[in-house]
Amino acid sequence: MGIIIASRKSKLAQIQTDLVMRMIYEKNELKCEKLLMSTKGDRILDVSLDKIGGKGVFIKEIEVAMLEGRAEAAVHSMKDVPYEMPEGFEIVSMPIREDVRDVYVSMNGTTIENLPRGARIGTSSKRRSTQIMNLRPDAVMVPIRGNVQTRVEKIETENLDGIILAAAGLKRCGMECIITEYLNVDEFVPAIGQGALGIEALKTSKYIHILKSIEHHETRICVDAERSFMRRLNGGCHSPIGAYARLQNDDIYIVGVFELNGKFIKKDILGSVYDYIELGKLLGEKIINS
Repeated sequence: MGIIIASRKSKLAQIQTDLVMRMIYEKNELKCEKLLMSTKGDRILDVSLDKIGGKGVFIKEIEVAMLEGRAEAAVHSMKDVPYEMPEGFEIVSMPIREDVRDVYVSMNGTTIENLPRGARIGTSSKRRSTQIMNLRPDAVMVPIRGNVQTRVEKIETENLDGIILAAAGLKRCGMECIITEYLNVDEFVPAIGQGALGIEALKTSKYIHILKSIEHHETRICVDAERSFMRRLNGGCHSPIGAYARLQNDDIYIVGVFELNGKFIKKDILGSVYDYIELGKLLGEKIINS
């Protein structure tokens, strides 16, 4: 009997879970099974996330399944995971991160800079819409939710000039060919944990050592630094927030954005990689004190 891993039903969630299952098999020669689940975040698509409970709407039911013994672990997109974990749970492992960048997918191959005035761009992310409006104040932001395929279809059905998505999701779905433009991470800061997967389990799980076997050390350090920044600012879906950390030899560089008192503030910080949690916190302080 292998490990039962809970997954949301969307194509991308299943691809990500299959990826983790394959890694576990390659490392441990242990087969896994999927338990497919529908979460509140999947069922309610006509309301923005901050109105229905924030990031946790994608994982609460899955945690109940683990508590009830129906699953031993779950695979999440780290950008969907709140910074406060429920008691008894932990993100046991983070495999190697995919491309962290946001991308623009256009109806006709036109880049953001060359869009006509008043162009209609689809996204339900406050972080993305705020940064797009900094680049193109004349653009009209149109809220869209749903899985990757649904959002791409909405370019036509909602008469949009284009949409903003995560590169990681498109690459994992084999849809990289539709990307019009990759957005520079220092100018268009990604979501916290974007491109990274997290394997959640109960701290008492007998499979902890197996789940930890596919951990990628650099990914863990960078994502935990970004989450330290989010924790300091108490950030979720209610305020535009983003951060991206990357290692530079023995240092770590973190850039972060946050909306504070109606102002969208960007700051960065560089320091020893050994202080990665503290640096995330200090970056939050820099924004608070700016």
